[in-house]
Amino acid sequence: MANQTDSHGAAEAAGMPQLEFSTFPNQIFWLAVALVIIYMILSRIALPRVASVLAERRGVITGDIAAAEDLRRKAEDAEAAYNRALADARAEAARIVAEAKAEIQADLDAAMETADAEIAAKVAESEKAIAGIRASAFGNVETIARSVAAEIVEAMDATSDERVIRDAVSARMGGLGG
Repeated sequence: MANQTDSHGAAEAAGMPQLEFSTFPNQIFWLAVALVIIYMILSRIALPRVASVLAERRGVITGDIAAAEDLRRKAEDAEAAYNRALADARAEAARIVAEAKAEIQADLDAAMETADAEIAAKVAESEKAIAGIRASAFGNVETIARSVAAEIVEAMDATSDERVIRDAVSARMGGLGG
């Protein structure tokens, strides 16, 4: 037993067993075995899972980019359709306004023609009435002028024939009667 305590004491005196050169070949062997086992586990289990996750992420990202591009195209198409509908609505509104203006102008023109015709008829009627009044006034003036001329002749104590007075008054009024 003394021998055992001796070797145990020698090991304690030497320090850490990992740093002893006598155990290096054994440590290198187990290091290589551990590395091979870790490599096998990583290459067969962990790395394929990581690769599948990366591939899945890449697929999701590609799908999202494609969906975003599709939505962008749809938004552009919707905007173009909106702009076309807006332009059509504006053109339709302009056409309706033009039709309304034309309709109002036609009604206005018809009303103006009717008013002009009524005014022309009233003017013709008024001119006819004025001509009648003028003719009657002219006849009355001639009658009054004969009567005044006859009275003037009588006031002068002259004798005159009614036919002479009538001819004289008619000759003088010939330019006024129109």
